[in-house]
Amino acid sequence: MLSFTHFVGLAAVALLLSAKVNAGLSGCAKSIALQITNIYENGDTKFHYDYCENLHDGRGFTAGIVGFCTGMEDAWQVIQEYHKLTGGNDEFSPFDSQLQKLADSGSDSTSGIKGYCDVWEKLGKTDMRFRQAQEAIRDKKHVNPSQKYADQLGLRFSISQGQLYDTAVEHGDGSGPDDLRGLIKRTNKKFKSDAPGDSGSTLDINGHKVDEIVWLKKFLDVRTDDLKHPRQEENQVGNYWASTVYRIKSYRYALDKKEYDWTGSVTILDNDGKPTTVSCNETRRRH
Repeated sequence: MLSFTHFVGLAAVALLLSAKVNAGLSGCAKSIALQITNIYENGDTKFHYDYCENLHDGRGFTAGIVGFCTGMEDAWQVIQEYHKLTGGNDEFSPFDSQLQKLADSGSDSTSGIKGYCDVWEKLGKTDMRFRQAQEAIRDKKHVNPSQKYADQLGLRFSISQGQLYDTAVEHGDGSGPDDLRGLIKRTNKKFKSDAPGDSGSTLDINGHKVDEIVWLKKFLDVRTDDLKHPRQEENQVGNYWASTVYRIKSYRYALDKKEYDWTGSVTILDNDGKPTTVSCNETRRRH
């Protein structure tokens, strides 16, 4: 006869397996999603750990694999993560005080951190610990939060999960109207009745049955409007966001081709509007 402990163990396993049904991006789907966003951020599928420049978009220096900004908290978080790996005495240490001030104030100033990009570029090319720090904060700040929301919504398709990740990278995961959470809320408010479709995946939105692809298309509409007309003042600087609507057109291209699940490759539009195929790199890189 099976013991009570054995039954408890089986139940625990079943619970873990059920929790993975909507576990978000992983494996090839994650590899492809990361590479797609790399195209939008840096123009190709490579991971530009050594990238650093001032885009004059109100966020200070933008650097690394997903554009960590000195005018936000994520660049400082990368440096702190790197300090943990080096013991705290490394080439970024002289910048610590000023970087923390910039992160805390949200300032786009680059004064007091002369040589910052030089150090970032050097370590991005040569130090695996610095690359590891960037990957850790990317997952903490962008991958994990975006997939938590995907899970809460019940999103099953890679294309939906990938879109939330890309949105988290560009818009952030704060509580403002331009952030990922704000865009999800605005999208959900659009549904006041059932919205059927033929994707085979149905979401529960405000008590209504909404097809996942119908929801995603509406989300893209909302994000497009937000890029063209940001609600938050800091995102209106230089009208930079409006120039990035190619990210939406790219995902719409894959949607029109019904490339919903990414197990091997997907064809999207690059930043110049040309079709490009992105393939799984899971075996080559660890994420």
